[in-house]
Amino acid sequence: MKRDDQKDFGVRPAQHLLPWREPAAPKPAATVLLLRDGEAGLEVLMTRRSTKASFAPGAFVFPGGVVDEADAIALHLDPNLLSSDRLANWQGLSLDEQEQLHRIYAQAALREAWEEVHLLLVRAVNEASRDVNQASKLDFDALDPKLGGLSRHPIEGFAQALSNRGLVADIDAVRSFSHWTTDRDLPKRFDVRFLVARAPIGQVPVADENEQFEPCWVQPAAALERHGKGLFYMIFPTIRTLKQLSHFKCVDDVLSESDRLFKQGKLWRSCPRGGFVLGKDERFTEDDMQFAELELVTPDGQLVHKLDWQHESPVGLLRYLYRYTAPNPGRMTGPGTNTYLLGQEGDWTVIDPGPAISAHVERLRSFTKDKVTRILCTHSHLDHSPAAFALQAAIEEAQGVRIPILGRASGPSIGADQAFSPDQTLEDGDRIRICDDVHLRVIHTPGHASNHLCFLLEEDGILLSGDHVMNGSTVVINPPDGDMFAYIASLERLERMHLNYILPAHGYVLGKPAQEIRKLIRHRLLRESKVFESLKRLCTDYPDQASDKGFTVEEIVPGAYQDVAISLHGLAARSLFAHLLKLKQDGKVFTDGKAWSVSSLA
Repeated sequence: MKRDDQKDFGVRPAQHLLPWREPAAPKPAATVLLLRDGEAGLEVLMTRRSTKASFAPGAFVFPGGVVDEADAIALHLDPNLLSSDRLANWQGLSLDEQEQLHRIYAQAALREAWEEVHLLLVRAVNEASRDVNQASKLDFDALDPKLGGLSRHPIEGFAQALSNRGLVADIDAVRSFSHWTTDRDLPKRFDVRFLVARAPIGQVPVADENEQFEPCWVQPAAALERHGKGLFYMIFPTIRTLKQLSHFKCVDDVLSESDRLFKQGKLWRSCPRGGFVLGKDERFTEDDMQFAELELVTPDGQLVHKLDWQHESPVGLLRYLYRYTAPNPGRMTGPGTNTYLLGQEGDWTVIDPGPAISAHVERLRSFTKDKVTRILCTHSHLDHSPAAFALQAAIEEAQGVRIPILGRASGPSIGADQAFSPDQTLEDGDRIRICDDVHLRVIHTPGHASNHLCFLLEEDGILLSGDHVMNGSTVVINPPDGDMFAYIASLERLERMHLNYILPAHGYVLGKPAQEIRKLIRHRLLRESKVFESLKRLCTDYPDQASDKGFTVEEIVPGAYQDVAISLHGLAARSLFAHLLKLKQDGKVFTDGKAWSVSSLA
């Protein structure tokens, strides 16, 4: 789909808070989750790393290690596939190249399993590849005579040592499970494929007592529970992997699902980022709500950003962009309303000053030293605009200068307590200069409110979305000022723009804007279909009432919001009403003003 009037670009490097620090290049590595079906369910083999190890000392892990060029050569594949450039740009690899990489990683993982825990997944050279869900046809007793003199580290190399005995590593028994790249801030980094395989029959794991100790079979949930009690130390990727593994009941399920996802190009991948929460280093993956903020603030992964929600201090996002969060946390506001300050010393633009809380207003004044050029409001709701007038009055009293408030007047249907009249009216497409190389474009986005605006930082592709897009929740559309039809149309317009990040009025920075906006649209349309089906079901079950007077919003809510707590059905009723109005506009339902029925044309 062609996007609106912008070329592709990212946030300008010069606008980041810290100078770029090149992360260490990751080395290719492989780890294998050896699985078995225990009496109580799925089990995985884990070992404890040496306390002297340079990476993750003392942690319980899965067998694995660095991939060698010899692992590629053993399979007659190109070792250049393991170059840092090729690994960093895995998206550009063909399916055939990705399959070749998988085989190299699998060869390395099986070699490491032999070296570290003395488990051997092999087949005879002349044995045809077998179904991944079948146990090895070669049990250890049958192999034992062939393995005489096979050390953990054979001089001739693992693959050659097997070949000399008429064997090959059974890489066809291995499937890709996930792909992790070590966090950018760590000095030693690895590009790690997490692989899964059924543990060989008749073999008992024996640690090498050098790199690995204490081999044990554990259920994923039990390992996580012990870790939570401080009895089973693990690092972040291991913890996340066990959480993913805990959803499976048996080995067959793991292997089948892994095979399906790999073939569909949906292998789970992550390069985590770190931030501080309550003073502790916490790690986050791409599907965590904190991830995009860490990516924006420190794209090179430097461990400096604090993620705690607090109201006293500014949070730097870019050189010209800061955030204060108002002390109005709640069910509808999350951690509070985000106020954004754009510009530079002596020339600040304040966006969404928030509710009229004096302490918050004073913090904004302290940060800007009253050097505010303009105040912008995304819309007139009480958690966004009242402080605009309080801030304006305080600065005028102190400095004798009246700062203009910019926005759009509230619509005629809004309550008197939320009436809003700015000093200057902003129109769609207006452009505001923030400082020399920062410009803000006004985008009218009715839906949540008729006067709702978003603001686009043009040079860096950052959208200040107000309440139109939020992180971690969806916004209530409350008619008559709220309009679901307009809301979805505004979302579709934003989706066509090239955006790098979204800065919502509630919650952390959002990444992958087009994806997030599409998700919102799908969510709203899915809810709309549930509203329609709920009403349709009522009309089918109670035809007399349907033809007589129809059904009230309160009667439709339970069927349309079965996945929402009953305590929230009152709020849900407002959005449901908005959905009904859109369905009426689409000709699918009709109303007498009090109750609703399905249109005969639907």
